[in-house]
Amino acid sequence: MLILGAGEVRAVLDTAQQDVLTAVRTAYELHARGLTAVPHSVFLRFPDDDRNRIIALPAYLGGQHPVSGVKWVSSFPGNISRGLDRASAAIILNSMESGAPEVFLEASAISARRTAAGAALAAATLSSSTPDTGVTLLGCGLINFEVLTYLRTALPSIDTVTLYDLDATRAESFADKALARWPELKIDVAQRAEDALTAHKLVCLATTASTPHLGTEYCRPGTLVLHLSLRDLTAESVLSSVNIVDDADHVCRAATSLHLAEQQTGHRDFITSSIGEILVSGKPYVRDEDTLTVFSPFGLGCLDLAVADLVRREALARGLGASLPGFLPSGEQLFA
Repeated sequence: MLILGAGEVRAVLDTAQQDVLTAVRTAYELHARGLTAVPHSVFLRFPDDDRNRIIALPAYLGGQHPVSGVKWVSSFPGNISRGLDRASAAIILNSMESGAPEVFLEASAISARRTAAGAALAAATLSSSTPDTGVTLLGCGLINFEVLTYLRTALPSIDTVTLYDLDATRAESFADKALARWPELKIDVAQRAEDALTAHKLVCLATTASTPHLGTEYCRPGTLVLHLSLRDLTAESVLSSVNIVDDADHVCRAATSLHLAEQQTGHRDFITSSIGEILVSGKPYVRDEDTLTVFSPFGLGCLDLAVADLVRREALARGLGASLPGFLPSGEQLFA
């Protein structure tokens, strides 16, 4: 068993933005071609607790280097007030020959960066008729910081950022951190969500909202909303937009905004396409400048496997991680 802790995983990922984008794109394309297996995620919830949850995402990713495994990821929003990360995660990769677990990875960075890479890839793919030069980030936590990191790679035209968070201190802290990393950026902290939504035609929502609280009436026509947290937008906003997803069966579950829209209408005709189908088509996509486009990715487990396998391969090449011989029983031990 190879064990890769947070330090080793980040040592690989910190300089691998383009490789992660490529891995995520390949996974989306393989999924669109039917070369994945992605069972529905299992949500572990707790009695009298509607905020905290732990989710299991099993998956198989085909292609040149098939890989299978599972991500076990928790979301405990109260951690933020205690100075801890909201989410924590681990991934197990299994042998495709024997099925035995062979790699155990700390996966919080994998989870966050595949989310960010998927958002940045969507922003680059669902392009505007005029290049996006600014982005609004609602929710000033780890995910949107990673989104900004990957947008800087996928859309180098981005030079202006508008921030909004219910906690103004978090927004200011985010701005300081971003300016320290990218001093050339122009960053503004909005006092109202409405002002932030109006500022740019590229908007990313990464909040801890559990129920819809936001309409899109303040967004400009032609805006692309990266709806990463899945429960911010009202069903009415979803129904009035062009909707792109990663997988309709996955995203229309667990009281997401799209699930509520489906319950309201009794159908999924409001979903236009998946990001994988658009990528596989090979045709340039230009979003409608007269309406809004909403990208709602559930976050498929095959994306986590793609990034985890990238980390595994690079870690082995660098000699990173710790090997734990004897983790699995031998045949003799089984029958002793």
